[in-house]
Amino acid sequence: MHIDWTHFTPWTSFAGGLLIGLSAALFVLLSGRIAGISGILGGLLRPARGDLGWRIAFLLGLVLAPLAYALVHRLPDTRFDAGSGTLIAAGLLVGLGTRYGSGCTSGHGVCGLSRLSPRSLVATIAFMAAGIATVFVARRLIG
Repeated sequence: MHIDWTHFTPWTSFAGGLLIGLSAALFVLLSGRIAGISGILGGLLRPARGDLGWRIAFLLGLVLAPLAYALVHRLPDTRFDAGSGTLIAAGLLVGLGTRYGSGCTSGHGVCGLSRLSPRSLVATIAFMAAGIATVFVARRLIG
């Protein structure tokens, strides 16, 4: 195993995690809703009365926050080691998994675990195991 010490950022990672946890906690306390992205996005397909505004605002915040950050700090470089077809297939599989798992990593991993939900613990373990297995197969067995 190799650790890239140049890009190892424990304090900024801690601060980011703290902000995610704080915002998820405030969201559930102030609105009574879980900050699970798949549920928020899925709710746009058939929104309930008075449900559209906050969902759009939440998703806009996800898009606009990095743009606002880019005004004061350089965004990290991104690199995709996969083609467009692979990325599209991966996105569809993740979407399918969130439907079968009744939520995504943000809903189960951040919000569910903080509420001590056994279902979220099992889901998060499954997410992590699938991710570890995928990386192992992709890097060690396929190439």
